[in-house]
Amino acid sequence: MKKKSLPLGRVYRLLEPGPVVLVSTLGARRPNIMTMSWHTMMEFEPPLVGCVISNRNYSFNIINETRECVINIPTVEIAKQVVGCGNCSGRRVDKFKKFGLTAADAAIVSAPMIDECYANLECTIFDDELVEKYNFFVFRVEKAWMDAARKDHRTIHHQGMGRFMVAGETISLPSRMK
Repeated sequence: MKKKSLPLGRVYRLLEPGPVVLVSTLGARRPNIMTMSWHTMMEFEPPLVGCVISNRNYSFNIINETRECVINIPTVEIAKQVVGCGNCSGRRVDKFKKFGLTAADAAIVSAPMIDECYANLECTIFDDELVEKYNFFVFRVEKAWMDAARKDHRTIHHQGMGRFMVAGETISLPSRMK
């Protein structure tokens, strides 16, 4: 066998759950942006999204207080801003200003959407039973937006240690769903 043992602390690099997203919130001082890659779809209708947000993260308390956020889906075009948002804290930095991102009004929640992102999901907390034990929020998507005119919607996927994979070629295979 040519395989070698992988340290358990690196397993997450093999099971990344989807594209890196930007979670925007509206706190008492200003709007904030948090970079996140630990999320999963949990239900189709209503759409439910599970997210792990550390209780050490500035956005954690804002989400607990307001019970809402926007999950913004960026493309490779703004990858440097996405990583930058993840490498500093909203406690000290206005990330919209520092990274040149545009806050846009959402229709249902008070948290802003990020205009430069390909898609935006306005969310409210649906279930918070696992927050205290696992920092796991279940959000209900209340309204979804997508920039249909955008030609390039390649997303970035975190592989750990500053490495990202860019979603590439799309293929079509037979499906029961039409």
